[in-house]
Amino acid sequence: MKIERDQRSGKVSLTQKGYLQKVLQRFNINDGTKSVSTPLAHHFKLKVTMSPTIVKEREYMTRVLYASAVDSLMYAMVCTKLDLPQVISMINKYMHDPDRGYWEAVKWVVWFIKGIIDVGLVFEKDSSGKQKCVGYVDSDYAGELDKRRSITGYVFTLFQTPVSWRFIL
Repeated sequence: MKIERDQRSGKVSLTQKGYLQKVLQRFNINDGTKSVSTPLAHHFKLKVTMSPTIVKEREYMTRVLYASAVDSLMYAMVCTKLDLPQVISMINKYMHDPDRGYWEAVKWVVWFIKGIIDVGLVFEKDSSGKQKCVGYVDSDYAGELDKRRSITGYVFTLFQTPVSWRFIL
């Protein structure tokens, strides 16, 4: 993690560009590879019933670094990437028996990371001198497809920068 402090402007920034570049290299995402603008596209409908049913598919998935990719993305999520908790929770649920559709979703997230590799957290002194803590919460209705449960998340900000967040399934 890279931490930069600018005392003159009162800013502190946290990024993980070096780590994320290593993740992209590990999964063969190079400069010619596309990047995408959303953490997960709407067409991904991940359900437990999508687990591989044929032997050929299971053999293919044994050669895929699915768990390693999810773990790498999870580390980025915990440190600086607040746009990933929901999608990481979804792809992490199927770690025990993923199929090619899950792997496509993981690759999509890595392509998303490629587009936001320079984005991090910036803590900036408020010009008014007030340290205001603000909380936000949101939920959907039955967004979890297997058990039809609602998905909820929250984030608390200080100096207009997230300091605490959680995704609840």
